[in-house]
Amino acid sequence: MRTPSSFWAEVVLPSIRAKVAKILYSKGYSQIKIAKELGVTQAMVSKYLSKYTLPELLEPIEDEIDTIALTIAEMMEKNAGKEDIIKVLERKFFDLLLDEKFCRLYEKYSGVRGIVCREILPGTSRKEILDELAKALDILLKDEKFPELIPEIRSNFAHSIPNPKSVNDVAAIPGRITLVKGKPYAMPPEFGASRHTARLLIKISRYNPSIRAVLNVRFGEDVKNALERSGLKIYYLSKENRSEEETEDEIAGAFREESWDVVVDPGGYGVEPCVYIFGRDPLEVVGKLKKIEQNL
Repeated sequence: MRTPSSFWAEVVLPSIRAKVAKILYSKGYSQIKIAKELGVTQAMVSKYLSKYTLPELLEPIEDEIDTIALTIAEMMEKNAGKEDIIKVLERKFFDLLLDEKFCRLYEKYSGVRGIVCREILPGTSRKEILDELAKALDILLKDEKFPELIPEIRSNFAHSIPNPKSVNDVAAIPGRITLVKGKPYAMPPEFGASRHTARLLIKISRYNPSIRAVLNVRFGEDVKNALERSGLKIYYLSKENRSEEETEDEIAGAFREESWDVVVDPGGYGVEPCVYIFGRDPLEVVGKLKKIEQNL
């Protein structure tokens, strides 16, 4: 029987491995080292690098696969433990069970109604939410390019439980991410630590419950050019004066019909322009940030 987990293992994971192999190879890793990192043979790595192409079935979620691959490659470069990488991959699978595109592709693969994906999803504990945000934050704080993207208002990074109802259902960074002697610094994440990003995720969840993480960075001409080259789906708000809550409502409204990777608020009188990067979880957000950084 073709289950969602078999679709993930037989079709999606090989595509992620192939993309991770190509990323690591482009950064100077040998085929032998890549094989060791991925837990496959060198012959398989050679196939990934020379012959592998994304199955046509997976084209609708290629951006998601790219983002996962960037995240995993980044963790491998930072010598993350295999247990942490495995946990990230499995959580990505659970996140995709909420994704309508993934469910439709599973239906094509199996002949079983895609709705079964969402009906098997387990609950998510608050400890898991904090752990996921802390892992992504650690990568962010070690990112050499991130300091130049912190806005004057500082950055915050938030992650919610499924279907959040109040600010206490959203974990974020107390006091935001700031710069200390030119390096990013942050307190450990806590629930109820941010009103703005929390309200934003709560409002978006009414239209797209799979979006549960957000990071804000600065906006400028260099960032605009990088965004346009990144391949991410971008929504631009109109440039006008709004209250914070009006901005939240307008961003959330953009998710009523479509899902966006990035929303740009060009600001208004006395309001700093800002870029919001969204994802299903914090590591996906970091993966999207990496795509932007690669084009800066």
